[in-house]
Amino acid sequence: MAQLQSTGITGSLQLYTVANTGSAGNLWFNTTTNKLNLSYNYTGGVWATGGTMITARQALAGAGTQTAALAFGGNTPTIVGCTETYNGTSWSTGGALITARSGLAGAGTNTSTLAFGGVTPVNSNATEAYNGTSWTAGGNLITARNLLAGAGTSNTTALAFGGQPAGSTATEAYNGTSWTAGGTMTLAKVAGAGAGTNTSTLAFGGVSPALSNNTQTYNGTAWTTVNNMITARKSLAGAGASNTAVLAFGGDTSPVQVKCTEAFNGGAWSAGSFLITARNCLAGAGASSNTALAFGGGAPGQILACTEAYVQGTYVFVCAI
Repeated sequence: MAQLQSTGITGSLQLYTVANTGSAGNLWFNTTTNKLNLSYNYTGGVWATGGTMITARQALAGAGTQTAALAFGGNTPTIVGCTETYNGTSWSTGGALITARSGLAGAGTNTSTLAFGGVTPVNSNATEAYNGTSWTAGGNLITARNLLAGAGTSNTTALAFGGQPAGSTATEAYNGTSWTAGGTMTLAKVAGAGAGTNTSTLAFGGVSPALSNNTQTYNGTAWTTVNNMITARKSLAGAGASNTAVLAFGGDTSPVQVKCTEAFNGGAWSAGSFLITARNCLAGAGASSNTALAFGGGAPGQILACTEAYVQGTYVFVCAI
């Protein structure tokens, strides 16, 4: 390793860490503060323990961001309609779904959420919109299905895709009132995940019908196959505000639950830090590949209430004083 040499700098060396500020690859000496600074871009993150959910459940859905999230539906193993909101620290009770169901999908923010599909225990086409307080009925899906995925930014702009029965390739777009047919997926997906907006969507993982690492992007009209995930898995979760900055986490490799996390940058997947608790059938929320929330799900012999937050990594710099 090359040695850093300098003249005229005296004093002791101390090691500091600071939060990611967006700088990258810089080394400089500040003559005003007499400090030598080194910063380098760190795009990863680590999972940290968050607040425990009120109701442990799996096969639930999620929406929102890391500090303003919504969890709804799922099973305990009894199918439930309960809703919880997260403020970045703790969960509180929200208005219950009109129709209790598991294996559903969601989209939007914690105050403008859409819940759709699922099983009641029969496949459902029900759609409900949440305003931060209560759910109201919306237009039914064209195709009743469960174990589908969703994406979108509000309860008036959402996308539903994949699911079962029969490994659906169907895509539907919601305009706040009704669903219309969209482009057909390049590969059918059951128990896959989705993230992004209704016109910048990423679909990944699932069963197709074999365990899949297939990844597809949607531009509002058509799906395109892109680079595969590193680990093929189903019953995973995802987070991200577009199809170029997505985090995928958890799931199972049939039947082993996994901790693995992967980040997608629009071209390829890269490995991230492991979840603290391996789990499948979990839900996720988050606006980017650096700030995500994982909650609920199943692990061997148990249904989980634990929450984990994916927090940005840090820079390390050396200071000469």
